[in-house]
Parts: sequence; structure tokens; C-alpha cells
Amino acid sequence: MTESNGMTASGFEGVRRAFEANFAKGLEIGAAFSAYYRGHKVVDLWGGTADVVTGRAWDERTLALVFSTTKGATAVCANKLAQEGRLDVDAPVARYWPEFAAGGKEKIPVSFLLSHQAGLAWTDAEMTLEEALSWDPVVDALAQQVPHWEPGSRHGYHATTYGWLVGEVIRRITGKSVGTYFHEEIAAPLGLDFWIGLPDSEEPRVAPLVGGLADPLIAEDPEVRAFVDEIMGPHTLLGKALFAPGGVFSSPDVWNSRALHAAEVPAANGIGDARSLARLYAACIGTVDGVRILDDEQLRRATTQLTTGPNTVLLDLDIQFGLGFMVRSSLIELGGPHAFGHFGAGGSVGWADPDAELAFGYVMNRMDIGLAGDVRSYELINACYAATR
Repeated sequence: MTESNGMTASGFEGVRRAFEANFAKGLEIGAAFSAYYRGHKVVDLWGGTADVVTGRAWDERTLALVFSTTKGATAVCANKLAQEGRLDVDAPVARYWPEFAAGGKEKIPVSFLLSHQAGLAWTDAEMTLEEALSWDPVVDALAQQVPHWEPGSRHGYHATTYGWLVGEVIRRITGKSVGTYFHEEIAAPLGLDFWIGLPDSEEPRVAPLVGGLADPLIAEDPEVRAFVDEIMGPHTLLGKALFAPGGVFSSPDVWNSRALHAAEVPAANGIGDARSLARLYAACIGTVDGVRILDDEQLRRATTQLTTGPNTVLLDLDIQFGLGFMVRSSLIELGGPHAFGHFGAGGSVGWADPDAELAFGYVMNRMDIGLAGDVRSYELINACYAATR
């Protein structure tokens, strides 16, 4: 049985048991989990194998790519600017980004970008991976894009384009890229080990992703492959959104590449550890070592549900959004009524519950096929709730 490393505060020993049980059930290769309670770290665990090729163990400094859990960090940036009065989320995007008005988009408010209602979940423009990773070609294409549905009439997951859309608004206001703004204004004050655009010096710490769409079973089994193609093939709304722009992110090898890690894809390529995610969310719901990122009023606005009905990109599932954050729904019944955060493809999550005064972070390298968490993180988070009752 894989032994875990790290700490659990008195009363939270059940979280360690849940963490080790995930390994015992064969659900993990390498992973880390952290939790904060009332502004203090109460769980910080890691274990397993970081690199299945070399056998490198997952240690205290291991980092992991967290896919759409990155969206939560980008949402924190936008909400901080709104809190400071620098961003009006009800104002047209074109106020900050004039070129965005093309294609009949002059009235789309910033809130539609944050809540996936803008109808810009992919672009019609084709481009190379190099272009997609260099920022300007994507935001230029999005500025010219005609929405694929009437903005505000429904919501559909902007799986990759969310990051460029929200990120360009942040850049126009601050003069800084999302990664730079996040590092200077949020990560540095909190001491987070989390990056949107990973420095070269930190690359050796990254745990390569294993499984998920890269699993040989999916690639080789024709029935499984046909099912995957049916729900997320290039002809589907989900496939177009997941791999936008132009399908350049469809190869699993891309996500383990240095080029992808170094770029800024603020919807999908954040790299960090579990304790940084937990600390980030803890500082959104309270004070952590003298630092608070969002005040009570902005937190209320950020986590107020803005969408209703099925998500037309995410297979009509009941996944709902506030200002950039996932909120509770019939599919995501995690925590109390005001709980919020963001999951990432494969299983990672950053989540907080202001009523329970709990915040969590979970990262791993074994990818499961899921966009709204899985049993591993749910068991760990529920164990934290049990410890506070």
C-alpha cells in the first residue's frame, strides 16, 4: 500500500485514510491534497509516483498541470479587478477591448465571458499550435469571430477560449498578461507555487500526465474510441470547444510538452501544487496570514449563479457558473449552498465553502475522463467535512 507523506491536523486523520485508500483501490499513480480550515492549513498530503517512466517519487515540491482548474485562478484575477473598481463586469467587453466589437459583439458584457454565455466557445479560424501558444493570433481571431449562438440565450462551456477572452480583458486593463498579473498580485503575496506560464527553472518538478485520452485502451479499442468520438470528436460542440482553436490541443502529447507549459493558456495550463490551490481559495473566503484576496461583497457577486438550464457544450449537463467559478448544481453537490470553485479535466480541483470555512486543492497525474471531478477528490473533501462536524 502506498504510504502518504505530509501532515494532518488533529481530527483530520480520516483525510489521510481516504487519501491512502485512493491508492489502495488503484485510483492513483501520484497525487497531492491540501485543505485549509478557518484560514489555517490542516491537511497537506502527497504520495505515489510522479514520473512512471523514470520512477521519480511524488515529493513535497512536485507540480502538476491542472487543466480547467486554471479557470478558477483566472476568475480570481478578474474578480479582484472588479473589487478594485477597475473592471465593470456589466460593461461591454468592447469598452476595454475595442476590437472585440466586430462581428456584432459590441453589446456583449464581460459577465458573459466569465459565465460562458458569449457564444465564442471556439473559433472558425485555423491556426498552428505555435500560433495558438503565442496569444495574439487567438485573441485576434476571437475579436473577429461571429458568435455561434445568440449571446446570453444559453451557456456553453468555453473550454479553452475562456482564458483568452477573460485574459485579454485583464491585459487591456492592467497592461500585464494574466500569468504576470496573477504572479505579482496574487501568487507572490500568498506565497503560492502556482503558475500560468511555467518558468523553465521549474519544469523538472512537473509530473507528466498519464491516462485519460492518452490511455492506450481508448486509442486501441474501436468501441471505446467510437464512443469518445461520438461525444467529443472534432464534429461535436464539446470537441470543438475542448481543442480550440482549430483542434491544436487534441494530441495528448501537447499537454506534457515544455512549449505548452511555458505558454499562457489561462483556461487550461496552470501548473502548481495542491497546497497552493487550497491556500488560494482560503484567501478568497477569509484571511490567510494577513492576506485576503476577495472581500465578502465581491465573493457574493462572484459566486451568484448567472446561468440556468443545461450546458449546451457539456453534453447538456447541469453545470452552472457565477463570475468564472462553478457553483453547486444537481451534478456538483459538493459542500454547502455557497460552495464554489473549479474542476479540471482528469480530476484536479480547487474548491471552497465559505459557510464551512473550508478550502481545498487536489492535483494528480492519473487522468480520469471527467470534467466535474471524480470519486477521488469527493472522498477527500467529504472527509474534511466529516472532520469539522
